[in-house]
Amino acid sequence: MAKVVLDKTKCIGCGACVANCGVNEGGNFDFNEDGFPEVVNETPVESTQKAVEGCPVEAISIEE
Repeated sequence: MAKVVLDKTKCIGCGACVANCGVNEGGNFDFNEDGFPEVVNETPVESTQKAVEGCPVEAISIEE
């Protein structure tokens, strides 16, 4: 089963993933209490690929 993975060692906290695939729109990402994005739903949805492509540091992947 595929799952969404965020490499926190690469993440710069820009929030593009939340903008492209935020949990409020049924997506995978939200901000944590420190203001950094995190995966809140590991199951890929339609907008997940947009988040993968929109990440400027390639910190997001979909793993099988």
